[in-house]
Amino acid sequence: MQKIRLLFRIGYAYHKAAFDPIIDLLLTNENYDVWFSLDMEKIKYFFLEFPYRSRIIDEWKKLGYRFTTETRGFDIVISGDTLRNADAYGKTLLIFLNHGTGIKNILYRNLARAKGHKYQIFVEGQHRVDSLNNCEHLGQSEVHLIGLPKLDYYFQGKYKREEVLQRWGLDPDKKTLLFAPTYKPTCMYTIKDDVFEQTRDLNLIIKLHPYSWMGKYAPHKQHRIFEKRVKKHRHAVLLPKEEFSILPYYLASDCILSEASSTVFDYLAFEKYGIVFDLPCDKLNHSDGQPLLEIDNREFLKGAFPHIDSGTKLRDAVETCFSPSQEMKQKADDYRQRYFYKLDGKASERFVSRMEQLFREGGHENGG
Repeated sequence: MQKIRLLFRIGYAYHKAAFDPIIDLLLTNENYDVWFSLDMEKIKYFFLEFPYRSRIIDEWKKLGYRFTTETRGFDIVISGDTLRNADAYGKTLLIFLNHGTGIKNILYRNLARAKGHKYQIFVEGQHRVDSLNNCEHLGQSEVHLIGLPKLDYYFQGKYKREEVLQRWGLDPDKKTLLFAPTYKPTCMYTIKDDVFEQTRDLNLIIKLHPYSWMGKYAPHKQHRIFEKRVKKHRHAVLLPKEEFSILPYYLASDCILSEASSTVFDYLAFEKYGIVFDLPCDKLNHSDGQPLLEIDNREFLKGAFPHIDSGTKLRDAVETCFSPSQEMKQKADDYRQRYFYKLDGKASERFVSRMEQLFREGGHENGG
């Protein structure tokens, strides 16, 4: 039988974490001829952009990953985003598995630019199904509810808490706060000192968005803020830009702090609690006037996760997360039902099964 030629079009290296459990399944499946592309990674200095090749690519090659710059000749293309050059991939089964869930509206904006192409969109919960089916830009694309493959490793027990913390010189006997701000809109400028000062008796892990390191969509000062401060605090670690996957740190932490990042969305899945830093969402818009966020972050997970609007309130919110009320637990359960489907570590298996069914039924669907 001829093998199915499949391309993981990664785009940015950090997108790969969304695919990892699926990659594991397909690389060992003799029915597939698996390839990878990485074509958008750039770093910016002094108004000039330079192609950026992370050292992690060499590590991936050692694991058997084969990289290509070709776009044609693939039966299936899996991407973590809509494609700016979808026509270049020809007639293929075009699959979109979002690299980052959450409350930003970029998914819907990108679909508006993807008219004329049919995506098979795999999503994590009923909320996303409803939002996409009600989106005026969905077009001929189709939506499939399978759960969130990215989280499978967590539920499969792939990581060990003590090992993760000890790797960075942190104390496994202490509670751990994971600070994972997004690059835009962000709370990092407001909370940059309080997050260190109010966690002195905890472990503090800082995981910045990859864009905060690249200088293209966010200034380099974002990572420099924390590079400077972390040197003064032995209880804290700033994860390097090469540490693309946040999954081990979801496991190692007891609480998360963010604002509009997909990380706070993901964290709900683990029956742990997080802190949402409120932003003036009525003033947060794209250049065309459209809002940055799908859901006002001041309302997101309200009643389940404590909200703060000042760094001085951080410590009380942390304590609330460590000892959630029954009302918080019930509200979190309700949100989990709405936002996630089958948190059982088998989303990647459902993804592959549905993908194979679509391939058999429809073959090459992209209109390119």
